[in-house]
Amino acid sequence: MLPIDGLTSDDWTMSGAPPRYVLKPDPHSSHSVILRWLGEGRGRRLLDVGAADGLLSRQLTERGWRVTAIEGDPALAQAGARHCERMITMNLDREIPVGEGPFDVIVYGDVLEHLVDPLRVLVELDRSLGPNGFVIISVPNIAHLWIRLLLLIGRFDYLDRGILDQSHLRFFTERSLRAMLADAGLSIERFTATPAPLYQILPASWHRRWVAATHSINAVIARKVRRLLGYQFIVLAYPKGAAERPGAS
Repeated sequence: MLPIDGLTSDDWTMSGAPPRYVLKPDPHSSHSVILRWLGEGRGRRLLDVGAADGLLSRQLTERGWRVTAIEGDPALAQAGARHCERMITMNLDREIPVGEGPFDVIVYGDVLEHLVDPLRVLVELDRSLGPNGFVIISVPNIAHLWIRLLLLIGRFDYLDRGILDQSHLRFFTERSLRAMLADAGLSIERFTATPAPLYQILPASWHRRWVAATHSINAVIARKVRRLLGYQFIVLAYPKGAAERPGAS
């Protein structure tokens, strides 16, 4: 597996965070894709929404981004504060921060599915984007083949992590995600999908070359047949009518 800045699967959990809040360092994960799309920050400002204990903020700060983060859990926010310029402890289901920004990028990494009204949060927070700002969003795909098979046998059991994480309040297919972004006034520039996270599913003792090869093949297939085999969707989008679209680095 190709680690992110030296992190391996043995170092996923940071700052005593619950097991489901972990950095996903394999090259096909949503975190790796987001970091590749963003590239070097060069002093640009970024809002990390649902930052947990700073697992992504840390990586972004080290790449030169000036990170402001939002996290609703006070303990996680305290742990993550050292990885960003400013940590806002706030429950987005109850209130939205005002007077922040402008930001060059807003990242919603694995957070919209946890919100009661993600559309409202998108609309309100995106007002803090700068003139050429864009958003990056990652959400799980409820229409993944495995979920469809479970439904065929009458199963829809919540789990501690994954697509059926017990803390998920909203579920997205590609169609419903696109519809929500359109309602939020966002125009999609890039859309991709990730494969099922073999490195989290399989025990560490199985992390051998054949797993890496299988995972790489799965990643290609997931991108080609993303509605059925995409585990997570990742989107880069601009507000409709944006004057310029410089794109991610």
